Amino acid sequence: MQAKTRMGVVALTIALTLSGCAADKGDATDLMRLRSKGGPDEFAILPPKALEMPTSLNDLPAPTPGGANRTDQRPLDDAVVALGGRPGATGGIPAADSALYAHAARLGRQDDIRSQLASEDLEWRRDNRGRILERMFSVNTYYRAYRNQSLDQHGELDYWRSRGLLTPSAPPEGYDKKAEEKKKEKEKRGFSLF
Repeated sequence: MQAKTRMGVVALTIALTLSGCAADKGDATDLMRLRSKGGPDEFAILPPKALEMPTSLNDLPAPTPGGANRTDQRPLDDAVVALGGRPGATGGIPAADSALYAHAARLGRQDDIRSQLASEDLEWRRDNRGRILERMFSVNTYYRAYRNQSLDQHGELDYWRSRGLLTPSAPPEGYDKKAEEKKKEKEKRGFSLF
């Protein structure tokens, strides 16, 4: 009887220890289970832009210690320019886009849609966190959690093609890119059985 009690206590201790390893980290419900290795983040380093001589030295701004520099990278501003916008433009809708905005909002709009979607997605991720062993061993549960919300690419292609519209192609159903790459790698090394 005492041996069974001891085994029960040991099993309970192990279960509590393992459940402590998978403790909730607040709002950071991560389905992808990507972990940093503690090394430097190479994407956080932005090299400065090339130095160039201005047409007039009077055009240079006064130096501000700790402030922005003309050679600093501004990736968000560069993205805005690449998409046809003006960096730093704030407030309201530009006059050139008013017709587009009016057409997009013709059936109504919701001002807080981003915060609402973020809170609903956080709740969804909390409800679909994965099983305890998946969390312990960092198994990716992202695709399983969002499987019912994913688009059937072949069904959509058939739908639009049946209406006579040109569509891009998609990989054939059942195509496994990783298996194809492994097969090519083995053939390159000369280990192919066929």
